[in-house]
Amino acid sequence: MQNWLATRLMEIRDAFSVRKLKDLDYWLLIPYLILCGIGVVMVYSSSSNVAVQMGSTPISYLFKQLLFVLIGFVIVLFMFMLPPHFIKSGKVMGALYLVLVFALFGLLIVGKTINGAAGWFRLGPFSVQPAELVKVVLILFMARTLTMSDTPDDIVDGHWWRSMWFPVLMSAILIGLVFIQPDMGSAVIISAIVFIVCLSSGYSFIKSYGILAGVAAVIAVVIFPIALKLSESGTIKSYKLARLVAFVDPFGHANGSGQQLVNSYYALSNGGLFGVGLGNSIQKRGYLPEPNTDFIMAITSEELGLIGVVTIMILLGIIIWQIIRIGIQSTDSFNTLVCYGVATYFAVQAFINVGGVVGWLPITGVTFPFISYGGSSMFSLTLSLGIILNISAQERRKRG
Repeated sequence: MQNWLATRLMEIRDAFSVRKLKDLDYWLLIPYLILCGIGVVMVYSSSSNVAVQMGSTPISYLFKQLLFVLIGFVIVLFMFMLPPHFIKSGKVMGALYLVLVFALFGLLIVGKTINGAAGWFRLGPFSVQPAELVKVVLILFMARTLTMSDTPDDIVDGHWWRSMWFPVLMSAILIGLVFIQPDMGSAVIISAIVFIVCLSSGYSFIKSYGILAGVAAVIAVVIFPIALKLSESGTIKSYKLARLVAFVDPFGHANGSGQQLVNSYYALSNGGLFGVGLGNSIQKRGYLPEPNTDFIMAITSEELGLIGVVTIMILLGIIIWQIIRIGIQSTDSFNTLVCYGVATYFAVQAFINVGGVVGWLPITGVTFPFISYGGSSMFSLTLSLGIILNISAQERRKRG
């Protein structure tokens, strides 16, 4: 036992060598740092009025976000320098999975309710959201399970369910626990991650998209109309259903559930091409709820204009494309699936956030990567990015 522990400590010590910094992928690191910088500025700009209204100082959210960014950067470097076999460890993944199951069950009992979802544990001045960690753990869990010895052969031979039932079932348990909080946005993101990772493992594209189209059709044709009618009639009073009603007719519910979306439209309209100037947003002054989290891109659009929003999207696009490129070039199937899972995570989360802001999708309370205020989201994102930097370094060393 002592020899094993000594060996592991020596591996970690050797891994944390400064020489490894030469393996950093700056196409990932630099856009990430710029996005975090923009995020800190926009959190301060969008939250100062909110903080004062809550009886705090105008810079309270600024200090918290700076702390989140600094801790996130430490997480990135830690995951980058961690020995690769720690990231692939089945024991570590199993332990994290069990912790998350117990945490998500615990939320149903003692979770703090924010915006209609009991998805947070309160720890002093901070709130922790376990659903964010689920995204990272399931990416690693699915990638490891789908690259075990017999799984690829079973998938290619058409015996998909023989190897896939276990990871799909384990994923469904976590997704279900997140959904019933209810946290619909995170549940959709996690489902998308699982779907893309499964698809990337070699399962039939035609069958996969057939299943996806069938699920989407049932939701659109059956579940959505029924939920809408029940909400409008008052038979079921639900915060989430109210958001669906607002999505269909925001101006008809402008003084209630449609307030966020209507004021988001006003912010987008005010901003135009170049914006009204940093700090000059009107909608953040009590008109638009959650201006520093869910709707920070609406405030960004109002203050920095379309140019500012496009700049942010390009920076995030560079990160996503670089992650996909690393996955394509990887010689390790585990690394490839992790890259595709993280790219899906970043892309789908950004799409759902922006979709809610512009009215393409119902509002789900999803933050924008690296820009919105929030520690749990930042830590999950930086964990994922650090893992990708680690994978990128591995591939660079293989190529010499």
